[in-house]
Amino acid sequence: MTIKIDLETGEISAQQADISEALLPAEDKSENFNKTSDSCKGGNDGSVATVLLSTFIVVLGSLEFGYSVGYSSPAQSAMIEDLGLTVSQYSTFGSLLTIGAMIGAITSGRIADCMGRKGALRVASASYIIGWLVIIFSKVALSLDIGRLIAGYGVGVTSYTVPVYIAEITPKNLRGALTNTNQLSITSGILVVYLLGMLVSWRLLAILGLVPCALLLMGLFFIPESPRWLAKVGREKEFEVALQALRGKECDVSAEAAEIKEYVEELESLPKGRLLDLFQRKYAYHMIVGVGLMVFQQASGINAVMFYASTIFKACGFNSDNAASVSVAALQVPMTALGVLLMDKTGRRPLLMVSGGGVAIGCFMVGSSFYMQEHESFAHLRVLTSLLALSGLLVYIAMFSLGTGGIPWIIMSEIFPINMKGVAGSLVTLVAWFGSWVVTITFNSLLSWSASGSFFIFGAAGTCSVLFVAKLVPETKGKTLEEIQTSFQTYFTKRTPKARNVLH
Repeated sequence: MTIKIDLETGEISAQQADISEALLPAEDKSENFNKTSDSCKGGNDGSVATVLLSTFIVVLGSLEFGYSVGYSSPAQSAMIEDLGLTVSQYSTFGSLLTIGAMIGAITSGRIADCMGRKGALRVASASYIIGWLVIIFSKVALSLDIGRLIAGYGVGVTSYTVPVYIAEITPKNLRGALTNTNQLSITSGILVVYLLGMLVSWRLLAILGLVPCALLLMGLFFIPESPRWLAKVGREKEFEVALQALRGKECDVSAEAAEIKEYVEELESLPKGRLLDLFQRKYAYHMIVGVGLMVFQQASGINAVMFYASTIFKACGFNSDNAASVSVAALQVPMTALGVLLMDKTGRRPLLMVSGGGVAIGCFMVGSSFYMQEHESFAHLRVLTSLLALSGLLVYIAMFSLGTGGIPWIIMSEIFPINMKGVAGSLVTLVAWFGSWVVTITFNSLLSWSASGSFFIFGAAGTCSVLFVAKLVPETKGKTLEEIQTSFQTYFTKRTPKARNVLH
């Protein structure tokens, strides 16, 4: 059913769709999409090939993201010995990636809006390259810190730009799976750097870090810019060429092009998106969903678990740092791949709820193990408690990778209107990295206070995330980005009786 919304006033015509369309993972086959799909017969092979090629190239940035995040773990011992660093100096080196990522997150939206999605990825690539070169030639702690900070900036820009670009170029029936390859590439990058770290020196490991970003820089010359961004900035000829390239030469893209243009024309009447605009009531629901998912993602403790996996394994009675790191990273990759396969079949909401529930169960298992280890009455069960902790940790990693790790980034790339996407995406990405920093910096203190209590807190966050998704997060599977905006406006108006007046 057609819905017409005045984006300036928030008025919705009488022919509104039932909000169940936004919430249920039902099959969504809009009339325009069916027409477009029918007209693409014979052109789908070319379409899929171009979309897949574009996705493969941009997720090299995500691979670099994961490589950069994971680098500090295998490099630690050798770097401290070679350069005579203290543990405190190395901790500063490791943490500066998160600070750089927060700075990158703040600027990523504006860069992507001004320079385009490809332009932003070029900035991120240059940041990675400069950061790695500084680290490679470093002989003192200060230059190491500067290099890590610069590389972290690239991580922040990448974490916003890659999922947004993929979401904007893919057809709606493939968008979930392909956007989630962003998370798959991040986990693959972590696994690669852990494995290479067992074989090569820390300087050579840094040199190898140049490879993905160099390939990304070259690959960007062979893929189209986001058609939605081109339409937004008024480059209509390039918009049509890019959309045709992505959908195939034989595909009639007139219906999709008209839908995108109509949506962009409606947005042109609105003022340019500013940070303060996000606090208007008409964007409240978008922000609650986007920020809420990132808060629960980080509150579930993933960065504490990843950064301190070896510490947790030692507390469980396992002494091999390499075994801890590699086993965690190796489990992430297949579970994230499973999430990619399920994304457009089950929908976002079911995967998020199953994942959040699994995260909670894993945390409660680890917390229970530590609780028993803290009490002498369970001393005779030491082997059992260690196995319980290990099993809980693996359950946690597996279930987090299935959905909680990647889906919030997918939904972030889908839900914001294009005029607000840059500033809103920057804010949401900043929240994610700030949450990562808070959890990472406080985890040692939490662990000293109570190891069991730490994981019970993470488990409670996982449980709350299930309730949050069930009550507030709409299903975006099978909808174009324009249809998602319509469903969000409809949902907000129906849930808020006075919204019609507020939005005026």
